Amino acid sequence: MSREPRTAIATVCLSGALEDKLPAAAAAGFDGVEIFEPDLVASPMPPGEVRLRCADLGLAIDLYQPFRDLDSTDPQRFAANLRRAEHKFGVMEALGTDTVLVCSSVAPDAVAEIDLLAEQLHALAERAAARGLRIAYEALAWGRQVNTYDRSWEAVRRADHPALGLCLDSFHILSRGSDPAPIAEIPGEKLFFLQLADAPHLAMDVLQWSRHHRLFPGQGAFDLPAFLEPVLRAGYTGPWSLEVFNDVFRQADPARAAVDAHRSLLALAEATAARGEGSGQGSDQGSGLVTDPVAEPAPELRGHAFVELSADESLAPVLGALGFTRTGLHRTKPVERWEQGQARILVNRSGGPVAVAALAVESADPPAAARRAMRLSAPRLPRERGPAEADLAAVTAPDGTALFFCRTGARAVEGTDWTGDFVPTGETAGRDGAGVGVTGIDHVGLAQPFDHFDEAALFYRTVLGLEPAATGEFAAPFGLVRSRAVADPLRRVRLALTVSLLRRGEWAPGVSEPQYVALAVDDVLAAARAARAAGAPLLAIPDNYYADLDARLALSPERLAAYRDLGVLHEETPEGAYLQVCTEVLGGRVFLALVQRIGDHDGYGWTDAPVRMAAHRRRRLAREHVRTRL
Repeated sequence: MSREPRTAIATVCLSGALEDKLPAAAAAGFDGVEIFEPDLVASPMPPGEVRLRCADLGLAIDLYQPFRDLDSTDPQRFAANLRRAEHKFGVMEALGTDTVLVCSSVAPDAVAEIDLLAEQLHALAERAAARGLRIAYEALAWGRQVNTYDRSWEAVRRADHPALGLCLDSFHILSRGSDPAPIAEIPGEKLFFLQLADAPHLAMDVLQWSRHHRLFPGQGAFDLPAFLEPVLRAGYTGPWSLEVFNDVFRQADPARAAVDAHRSLLALAEATAARGEGSGQGSDQGSGLVTDPVAEPAPELRGHAFVELSADESLAPVLGALGFTRTGLHRTKPVERWEQGQARILVNRSGGPVAVAALAVESADPPAAARRAMRLSAPRLPRERGPAEADLAAVTAPDGTALFFCRTGARAVEGTDWTGDFVPTGETAGRDGAGVGVTGIDHVGLAQPFDHFDEAALFYRTVLGLEPAATGEFAAPFGLVRSRAVADPLRRVRLALTVSLLRRGEWAPGVSEPQYVALAVDDVLAAARAARAAGAPLLAIPDNYYADLDARLALSPERLAAYRDLGVLHEETPEGAYLQVCTEVLGGRVFLALVQRIGDHDGYGWTDAPVRMAAHRRRRLAREHVRTRL
């Protein structure tokens, strides 16, 4: 029969001491925890007090881990290991947990002969069973003699003891490229525990990969729903537990990281349930099959409703030069509505530098989208609104950006049309041939704080139901930048996220966490000419870029000259091309771009990002030099 999975998290996933980690896990909604032994050793709380603390918080202690290097070809060392295990069994009894994780050995004297290993595991299981405890044996991907799950299963099968079973860890299995499908043939009662972690695909030592680069499900490249399918078909019914070693997570606020972690498991359960439904598998084919705990699918997205920019005086003239018209003034707030084509930009004059303050998406069902966001622990955005103003559901993204769910105009449910919050100015967008040909918002680019990049990508994917669209890294003038784009299947809503992998020093006056709005046009050359004629501060690109572009693409002399004249950047792939013209940075952080997609190009101009970033810095230095002289 299908069910909603129990969730757990290893304390090693979170920053702080045990007294910080346990309340964070409970507040995030986890059902249980794995107690990581170094956390207990460093805690002033004795095991019995930890047990009571977890009970007060509503947390089960599902596992105590790890017990390392049990097996040995040296009989005396093995006897010493059994003695050590008896001490740990006492700790487990005080904690109130019945399962201990035993890792495959990495020691030089690890047992290679499978029958001797099974004999030693049986001996440990006998001692555990005498105290009502269980052993979950796990194959470390770097284990000396046992490093695959099938090898660990063979040892457990030969040991043949009811108190001995397997712990399956997605990282150890998928990092070695093992096929998880045969797991479905393992008896479900021998699957004692399940640990989950995602990771990017990296060509590096598996131990270093594991210790520093694991991620929560949905943040990496592993197909975890496909991994889970045979585990559940085998009949596993225990908790889904996260074991993630990550340098960033281990320094982050544990409360925030725990929410991110719990969200990842909810999204994984949703994806796994959908996979089962898609393959026609019913609940009668495995007692471990799960229901969707989110239970509110992401409604279809139909585009960007608006982008709201907090603004200083530098923004409005640029919008005007780019062909936007101020069509409305908010009834109660210092907010203006600017429009061109289907692109709408709200300018908030409440004060502060230019920045992306809010994103709004056109949703087929805004209330359902809001309910989904709440189920995924997205923090609701408190809002003040007048009696006649639209009741818009909104949440806060990890970087602080407000996210609204909308249906604009005639399609909106009564009382939810946000456009009615604005008093018309009498000016009509595009009147008398005004505008530069902007048709809509192509995408929004958001640089993320270093500690929250993976969290943000997971947030936008799960809350909005977006899918990964592109990933990459590029060498920027001041360090390596990682990029990740997410989009709906029809590419009507696109977000491009970036992060500097290392915090920069103070010497370079770079743009802190840059943001931009990419405006779609059908003819970037015509749009750029019109914008420049209207006084838009377009970014100058150096001649060296066009010399290189000529060498790579052999463009016509006329087209290359137009590119050079207007500052056009041209990224080309076999699928098509992406052309863009950028403004200077406005107010220190935000710029606008006119972009044209040719063919089926699905990128975001990252190939040319280092050139654009250097040009932005050069222009910023020039302005500061003039200001200093004055």
